Amino acid sequence: MRDNLAMKAAQPRRAPPDLAERLGEQVVAALIEEVTLAPKPGLVDIRSRGAHHDLDWELMCASALALQPTFTELARAGLEMQSMPALREHIGAIGRDGEARMLDATRGVNTHRGAIWALGLLVTAAAAEPADLTPHGIAARAGSIARFPDRHAPALTGNKGEQACLDYNVGGARGQAQAGFPHVVEVALPELSRSRLRGDSETAARLNALLAVMASLDDTCVLARGGRSALAEMQDGARRVLEHDGAASLAGRRHLKMLDRRLVELHVSPGGAADLLAAALFLNRLQSEVPHTTKA
Repeated sequence: MRDNLAMKAAQPRRAPPDLAERLGEQVVAALIEEVTLAPKPGLVDIRSRGAHHDLDWELMCASALALQPTFTELARAGLEMQSMPALREHIGAIGRDGEARMLDATRGVNTHRGAIWALGLLVTAAAAEPADLTPHGIAARAGSIARFPDRHAPALTGNKGEQACLDYNVGGARGQAQAGFPHVVEVALPELSRSRLRGDSETAARLNALLAVMASLDDTCVLARGGRSALAEMQDGARRVLEHDGAASLAGRRHLKMLDRRLVELHVSPGGAADLLAAALFLNRLQSEVPHTTKA
């Protein structure tokens, strides 16, 4: 896979000059769609702070908008750089600068650290091969990029998600990326399609996609705050909603409300699942919107 990426990267790029900007816009749109979706259990949305005291919908939207130059720069790197190891290190530096930009915009609150990593890799991978904007193609390329080392990244960051990976022996965001985002392409996107096909509203379909991820993801945001017991409650609660026909049914909505209440009581929020939902929404948008841009 690395050799294939290197060969493709060495070929001349023929994408239009505005593709990087367009991809950056699509990432921000997906982030705002994710945070606006409601009612999300334990998470910030347009109606609630969820289990958070330092976050709200307005702050999350401001953070997403502040990050648009970062995602555009990441896409441009994917368009222009030929060496995959150098690309990995370059986007790592862009991502760290983006994190500083985020913290400046939010006055020190971590709103999108995980999203910078996940969607940053995906937008880079999308730009690296604009002729193939299929979800599986983008996710596979992102996984290959993520598996290259970044010599300039700190060995330890002190972030809670990183510590949860060490404490509970889970892969976390890094493992998800290096595996090619399986919870995005094999869980979230298929559930999104199933829900739409059976006639669920778009809101219900997106909530079901989030719940499908929550039902099986070792979410380090939950582990960091509540440990294994909170993770088990979250996963069981998400499965229960889906077993009762999801967010489109009266019984499913009842169980969704109970899950939300319980996660708020536990003071846990499935931020890792939310990042992967945003990633799924981004890839879904690319299939219908960005290809039209590439023909310009």
